[in-house]
Amino acid sequence: MSVKVFVVDDSAVVRQALAHMLSGNAEVELIGSAPNPLLAMDMIRRNPPDVLLLDIEMPGMDGLTFLRQIMSTNPIPTVICSTLSTEGSKVALEALSSGAVAVLAKPKLGLKQFLDESRREMIQTLKTAARSRPRTRALAIETGSNQPGLKRPQVSGSVHAFAMNKPVVIGSSTGGTQALESVLTSLPADAPGIAITQHMPEKFTAMYAKRLDGICAMNVREARDGDRLERGVVLIAPGGLHMQLRKNAGQYFVHVVDGPPVNRHKPSVDVLFRSASECAGRDVLGIILTGMGDDGARGMKVLHDGGARTIAQNEETCVVFGMPKEAIKLQAVDDILPLEQVARAILQFDSRA
Repeated sequence: MSVKVFVVDDSAVVRQALAHMLSGNAEVELIGSAPNPLLAMDMIRRNPPDVLLLDIEMPGMDGLTFLRQIMSTNPIPTVICSTLSTEGSKVALEALSSGAVAVLAKPKLGLKQFLDESRREMIQTLKTAARSRPRTRALAIETGSNQPGLKRPQVSGSVHAFAMNKPVVIGSSTGGTQALESVLTSLPADAPGIAITQHMPEKFTAMYAKRLDGICAMNVREARDGDRLERGVVLIAPGGLHMQLRKNAGQYFVHVVDGPPVNRHKPSVDVLFRSASECAGRDVLGIILTGMGDDGARGMKVLHDGGARTIAQNEETCVVFGMPKEAIKLQAVDDILPLEQVARAILQFDSRA
């Protein structure tokens, strides 16, 4: 059965070019298009698509406002395709945080050539998005979360600055930007050090870390080779590089290295998890969140078999129940938890002797 796609873009040329591209593939079906969100609303309501392909700059209502409105009422898997969503752009990160499954950048010039060259990527992205399950997001909270300095309520826990340094490693992919925000904004400033591999393109991670740093009690930054993982610090693997955990003189550090993709990804969750098992053994907590594919599943098995505690996000709260599902199939998971309980599980792990 083909994936039903609806396009919202103010450019007639773009809509025509996308229609031409999608018409040549039996796996997707263009069921409609509109030049702006206001006209699209009624059409989508009458004939709901599997995936929404959405521009950002449009008259009447911009794409981000429309996206947040959709996600607050009747979530539809949405892929952003815009000239504004260039690598590392603030708009792209806001779209992902607002619930978009993926962001694709279209050029201002050479559109036809771009669509011809990226046809396979576009089709695969739409198929992946169709299998996702975006969650309803409160409009007021989502809009507010983009305001600098706004802190969400944090989970209380008996965490002390002098407690043992027990690292936490987290892996995520599709839907992970929102899931990580939910977890990290719920943790106190003295929570255990956290190393994260989120599948994200190069140049996105620095801005994503900066955004999280502005709304989290913990200090969040893009990892640099040799950074120490200490209490109150979150290190995010740079896009395009792998990140490993190392231990020296009782302290944990990250090693940021280049290398071939692992499980088609760089950074790879498996690389982080395997290194954490090697240097931390049973003193590490491994968490796998929403994501497409199986990256991290085998690494989590290594963690689990080495005595570490392992947690997978449950299917009901995942945007895509791929990576957690594969880890569960390998019997690599101790607990399967809804996203809302992950922050508390981190603090409970940290409080144990």
